[in-house]
Amino acid sequence: MGTVRIKRAYEDAEPDDGFRVLVDRLWPRGVSKDRAQLDEHLKDIAPSPELRKWWDHDPDRFDEFTNRYRSELDDNPAVGDLRKLIHDHGVVTLVYGARDPEVNHAVVLEDYLAS
Repeated sequence: MGTVRIKRAYEDAEPDDGFRVLVDRLWPRGVSKDRAQLDEHLKDIAPSPELRKWWDHDPDRFDEFTNRYRSELDDNPAVGDLRKLIHDHGVVTLVYGARDPEVNHAVVLEDYLAS
């Protein structure tokens, strides 16, 4: 397939990031478009607003969030769009705005794409 990485929107873009895709519905607060250096904003790949609100980034709900988000991804046509980007570009960095680098939807998405 290709290489998929994840990176916070608040980290500097690097040449080895490849094709950079924002995978949040909302634009990261305080990050300019110039600084973000994004190639694509794929809003529809993010968790539904209802799921995001239910989860509220609560680490205790992460396992259940993971199951629910993966279920959403199973029926999400944006997954095909993202897989095509990965195929076409070889290296894709999924950019997200969450604070926690281990408990966020991009971690789930990266794992989902690898399975």
